[in-house]
Amino acid sequence: METKQFKAESKRLLEMMIHSIYTHKEIFLRELISNASDAIDKLYFKSLTDDSVGLKKDDFAVWIYTDKDSRTLKITDNGIGMTEEELENNLGTIANSGSLKFKSENKLDEDNQIIGQFGVGFYSAFMVAKKVTVISKAFGSDKAYRWESEGVDGYTITEDDKKSVGTEITLELLDDTDDEKYGEFLDEYRIKSLVKKYSDYIRFPIKMEVTHSRPKEQTEEEKEQNKPLEYEDYIEVETLNSMVPLWKKNKNELKEEDYKHFYTEKFYDYNEPIKYAHVKNEGMPSYNALLYIPSKAPFDYYTKEFEKGLQLYSNGVLIMDKCADLLPDYFSFVKGLVDSEDLSLNISREILQHDRQLKAIAKSIEKTITAELKKMLKNDREKYEEFWKAFGLQIKFGVYSDFGMNKDKLQDLLMFTSSNENKLVTLDEYVTAMREEQKYIYYATGENISRIEHLPQTELLKDKGYEILYLTDNVDEFAIKSLNKYKDKEFKNVSADDLGIEDTDKKEEIKAKEEENSDMLKNLADSLEGKVEKVILSQRLKSHPVCLTSEGEITLEMEKVLNAMPTEQKVHAKRVLEINPEHEIFEKLKAVSDNKEKLAKYAKLLYTQALLIEGMNIDDPVEFSNLICELM
Repeated sequence: METKQFKAESKRLLEMMIHSIYTHKEIFLRELISNASDAIDKLYFKSLTDDSVGLKKDDFAVWIYTDKDSRTLKITDNGIGMTEEELENNLGTIANSGSLKFKSENKLDEDNQIIGQFGVGFYSAFMVAKKVTVISKAFGSDKAYRWESEGVDGYTITEDDKKSVGTEITLELLDDTDDEKYGEFLDEYRIKSLVKKYSDYIRFPIKMEVTHSRPKEQTEEEKEQNKPLEYEDYIEVETLNSMVPLWKKNKNELKEEDYKHFYTEKFYDYNEPIKYAHVKNEGMPSYNALLYIPSKAPFDYYTKEFEKGLQLYSNGVLIMDKCADLLPDYFSFVKGLVDSEDLSLNISREILQHDRQLKAIAKSIEKTITAELKKMLKNDREKYEEFWKAFGLQIKFGVYSDFGMNKDKLQDLLMFTSSNENKLVTLDEYVTAMREEQKYIYYATGENISRIEHLPQTELLKDKGYEILYLTDNVDEFAIKSLNKYKDKEFKNVSADDLGIEDTDKKEEIKAKEEENSDMLKNLADSLEGKVEKVILSQRLKSHPVCLTSEGEITLEMEKVLNAMPTEQKVHAKRVLEINPEHEIFEKLKAVSDNKEKLAKYAKLLYTQALLIEGMNIDDPVEFSNLICELM
């Protein structure tokens, strides 16, 4: 029996494939099942016009057999089979695909799509097998043939006595090592899980004889004696795949429960999704998709370990478990899948040769998610607020990241807690409710709402009945700065020097007081040794004696956030200490203005008090405590 050699380039490609092309060894089962499905597809297609086939659609199946004693795994099909010449061409010359030729010669409708196109996947078997045997009998042929190979050393082709049409592939698995346990592919549970993962939607049944255990029937005497039950094994044929994907069914066939059950089962979430969308896109590229918005964030969602991505299928065969390119980061919470026939796959069916189609699908999906979120915001406010509490932070990061490139897409999804009734509002709702004379969208920042509500800087705005947005997340003010304005209304921090509501007469009055006490204010600033840019009399304070504000782009809250990051470079806001000229503390300061030493102590005390109000760290708590005692 002559051993035939692979061509030099085929031999090299086989070596590369075994060691490089496939990321996971388990992929071999997906490839062999897909090839079997292709073979069945071809014969089924022929049966539509040729009665001599003698088989109906329900007669076709892929079978999997395991034998732990001989360490063999067998995959069989009753498809079109291969002649000796086809075995030579398809298996002897790598990357010569019979499926691709068949597809080009026949105009197939959607129900007759051929999965394989490259003739390469078969060789993935050598990642787990030391010997591969293929026995095949082609439809219309009197003879069957056996193809055998132990890898790159070559192959043999001989006649065989196989009676039925179709192909059986037997893998003699490699011996287990410390690093690789090839015997796992003989385990029934492992086979079932791999079929479920990669080939669940192959449209022909994938069957396997599965061993189950049941209690033996007891005699009456044994029951009376309370003898423990004995168990016996029995074999049952199971269909391992569900065949028809949910996403390829018509929407009117499905109920809400079907979508939710699919989600909890497929994505291992105990909680039902808060929203789902079933998408059928007939354009270029065409695709089907199921998209889900979870009701709760996964425990690792806001960590580096979290992996975003949708499952990517090609004609029902899983290509990637998490295709990150299908989702922008700001929608990384979305779970689901995409199935397309228009993807250009590489020879390992794992990644794309060209990403043009993928980018088009991703763009379409992004629009769908945005539309669904806006629809939920409009029609089911309670659900949207539930979503926002789980994933709003990610949307805000999306507004800020990439230099605000996506802000226009996301700004209408934003929500912040409002000073009015302490409830969440959108920017559109805030602007719609603005008073006629109001110039700005006002916001205040802080660690939590309770602390913000007690900020002295909010007093004047609240007194005039203006709504304030409360920003409590680290990214909030950065997102607001990225937006700059919303519907031609600028954002204004309550600590800004010009709030646009100051009383002109009072402004002049305070300016006069500042000129009158300019030396005292300068001495107060000098005594703080560069910690503040200046000390001024405040136009915003009502009952509080003092507050800290800032000048320029960097605010006090931004300083806190940026300096908390693990970097040596620190930033500093230009701090301004504001003193309430209507408060009795101002009279006290005037009374000691000639005593520079005592004035400096008051300056330190008031500055530290302002820091505490802002929730910022103080340099010397002991000094602060001693100053209180001394000045009291």
